Amino acid sequence: MKKIFQYCCLVGILLLLAFTFPQEKRPITVYLIGDSTISIKDTKAYPETGWGMPFVYFFDSSVKVDNRAKNGRSTKTFLTENLWQPVVQTLKEGDYVLIQFGHNDEVKTKKSYATEEEFQANLKRYVTESRNKKAVPVLITPAARRQFDEAGKIVGTHEVYAELVRKVARDQKVPLIDLDKKSQAILQEFGPENSKNLFLQLAPGEHPNYPEGKNDNTHFNEFGARKMAQLVLASIKELNLELASRIVKPLPKS
Repeated sequence: MKKIFQYCCLVGILLLLAFTFPQEKRPITVYLIGDSTISIKDTKAYPETGWGMPFVYFFDSSVKVDNRAKNGRSTKTFLTENLWQPVVQTLKEGDYVLIQFGHNDEVKTKKSYATEEEFQANLKRYVTESRNKKAVPVLITPAARRQFDEAGKIVGTHEVYAELVRKVARDQKVPLIDLDKKSQAILQEFGPENSKNLFLQLAPGEHPNYPEGKNDNTHFNEFGARKMAQLVLASIKELNLELASRIVKPLPKS
């Protein structure tokens, strides 16, 4: 009887310790695949900044962010240039794959152009192959371009391909971050003039990398990239993904 009592006490203590001390999180990798709005930039491109660059600083030490996004890539060229296959080979259970394409898929004059059917099929391939490795795919609609009408209202420029991303997310039951809508909202909040502060907008002579200036309404500066990263992080929390528990840097309320 005494041994049984001692055994029960020992089990009770072990259970108490298990709940008292936080369990160490298993290390995971978050892969980012996509285009120039996410990618890591060369020094010569500064202050152009992909949102994947500040994104890495918001997680605890259990998360490694591996940014594989490349300038000018589409769902098609990311496959044909063998950029996706190395990701699949290294994926492990519990990893995440954040997938944002559309900017280059939708432009018919580019070699990266993917038809609507190809675009959906490619997205499904990324989802299926991620899941086959027990990783978690997350689809992201393309970040909005800075375009306003004469009344100062934001104009969407990704309607067709952003909707295709939403459709694939519904059909495949994949978590969706609607960055197109969320970034349009923040651009509208900033307005036609102040929203320039989020993009690569430089006057001639303002920066040595762009002596003739730059009027870019697609690519972000550091401030804009951080704002986009914060939208993605807030969405991860809204979706209640396990990854949200690893976000340690507080996000601003506005």
